[in-house]
Amino acid sequence: MNVLILTPDAVGSTLLQRVLTIYMQLHEFDRPVINLHELTNGLEKYYSVDFNQEILSKRQVKEWGYYQSLEEVVQLLDSVSHYKTSRLAQYHILNRQDPIHQQVPFYRYLDNNFFIIACRRHNIFEHALSMSLNKITKKLNVFDHEEKIDTFADIYLNRVTIDLRVFLYQLHRYSEYIKWSNDHFNIGSFFYYDQHLENIEQYILNLPVFNSQRNKITWEKQFGINFHNWNRMHHIPSNIGTLLSSPDAIKTLLTYKKTSDDGQLMTLNKSAKQLIVSKSDPATIQFLNHHQQGFKNVNSAIEKMCKLDVMMSPPPIKKQTLAEKMHIINNFSECLKLYNKWIDKHPDLGQPLSDDDLQSQAYKEHTSWNSFNTQAVDKFLVKNYIVTKGM
Repeated sequence: MNVLILTPDAVGSTLLQRVLTIYMQLHEFDRPVINLHELTNGLEKYYSVDFNQEILSKRQVKEWGYYQSLEEVVQLLDSVSHYKTSRLAQYHILNRQDPIHQQVPFYRYLDNNFFIIACRRHNIFEHALSMSLNKITKKLNVFDHEEKIDTFADIYLNRVTIDLRVFLYQLHRYSEYIKWSNDHFNIGSFFYYDQHLENIEQYILNLPVFNSQRNKITWEKQFGINFHNWNRMHHIPSNIGTLLSSPDAIKTLLTYKKTSDDGQLMTLNKSAKQLIVSKSDPATIQFLNHHQQGFKNVNSAIEKMCKLDVMMSPPPIKKQTLAEKMHIINNFSECLKLYNKWIDKHPDLGQPLSDDDLQSQAYKEHTSWNSFNTQAVDKFLVKNYIVTKGM
């Protein structure tokens, strides 16, 4: 079965694509399953010796761009027999500026040939924050620890101020995405990042894609580590949030960044990760040591999938929690006030949020990423917020 994921970005669509593709590799399908990422900014077809057939690829694209018409995209999709997992981002459609009489047949083809998942968020406020931060950092996703440290260390130390016009525009764009996805697609499932991430395995294995499978293979059964713990292992070595109480440590990360060159890069990147881990509590260190082999098992399997061109990159790393956004955004309160004014006019999309609501959500998310700590962070400081257990 082909799967298409609709997205406005910053709703977990890249993570869902990659993880869904990995789970499909673990099961018995009658055809290869290849992840194509975005459909509308370049696809290439070539003969794969490994699969003994022609396959489509995103990784083989020399330069991403809008050089293929939507009709050509359909022809490419139809020209190969393997299953595809992919995404369609509305902003690419807007950027392409295809006339509506070309868009509609494209949507109909996708609707008729793919199982459609629409990615959304309950907390639209945080979505707009994430998209506004993306405009500053120029990073929709990060895929390795070095990339994350290099991208975000500076804003953890110096913080940023979001342009409120950009923030308001991101809210508007999310509203337009909801209308677009509802108008043009028969959606088979909704993936809410803030609801389903913690139980993403259950969400994926309950999709109709896996109905024909006699035995549903879990992440832990295959790799010796469950997905949630692997994802936390993936996150910890680049979790700059660990250093929030130690600005001098973040300055050290920036020093690594400034002094890195081709000859020193590997050593300095390793040192940066070691610095972050060294600031972790003993329970975190114990967690890392306990799951090290399972983590390696997963990464080895993902590396092989990328070499086979099953997918172009591994699942992305968590960038910032809500608590971290509270810390790094100078005008967080102003953004919240603007959101509450906006959502009053769009009650069908969400609800107003209070400081208490956000503190509670931040604490819940924080403990989800850190629940291996038996001392469990009963209190932690985020900007001017104190989030306490039992709130």
